[in-house]
Amino acid sequence: MSVTMRQMLEAGVHFGHQTRYWNPKMAEYIFGDRNKIHIVNLEKTLPLFEEAMKYTRTLAANKGRILFVGTKRQARDIVKEEAARAGCAYVNHRWLGGMLTNFKTVKQSIKRLHDFEAMLLDGSLEKFGKKEALGYKREIEKLERSIGGIKDMGGLPDAIFIIDVGHESGAITEAAKLGIPVIGVVDTNNSPDGVAYVIPGNDDSSRAIRLYARGMADAVLEGRENAIAEIVKSAQEETTPAEVATAE
Repeated sequence: MSVTMRQMLEAGVHFGHQTRYWNPKMAEYIFGDRNKIHIVNLEKTLPLFEEAMKYTRTLAANKGRILFVGTKRQARDIVKEEAARAGCAYVNHRWLGGMLTNFKTVKQSIKRLHDFEAMLLDGSLEKFGKKEALGYKREIEKLERSIGGIKDMGGLPDAIFIIDVGHESGAITEAAKLGIPVIGVVDTNNSPDGVAYVIPGNDDSSRAIRLYARGMADAVLEGRENAIAEIVKSAQEETTPAEVATAE
């Protein structure tokens, strides 16, 4: 999927925060201001977003894991929906400290969630008393909300895509410690520090958030499709000479 300047304008990507809240580190991405609101320079944003999608495509083609992160109210449903569409892991409720840096412990919680889900499926939860079964069901709901989006991730991600880097500073700190590249939407009030692929733009509008998340999900799907197409092409090229030799 390619994104156009018009789509960005329609989604309000260019609207930053009030000028008094600006972060000087974002100066190079700001076009100017209107009614005390900073305007993001979309001529900078568009190629940077395309670069982020290109990187994501390549990563997905090489079986890389991309984790979507967006826990603020406007982003939660969109992040979950687009990540699920692309078959990616996501965090959309709350970033738990140590989610990456203490992944060993997180894996134990994931195993617990999988065990509970298996008990639900085979009906073994019903063997417990009403009160005990209710307690387990509540724990399942709690685990599902906090780690349900990463239960099938299978290991640490190779990159993290973040909506609102200021809101998700914990994720950025952990990614930096582990050397995991961050693709991040950075509004005019935040710092681009620690973000490998900066996408300067509005991080509050649900339309803008949808545009970023959809673009990233499409990039993942395209990368995987390209990898499959390459495998098919290689297989065809290998069989063709053999077929020609047989025909002769």
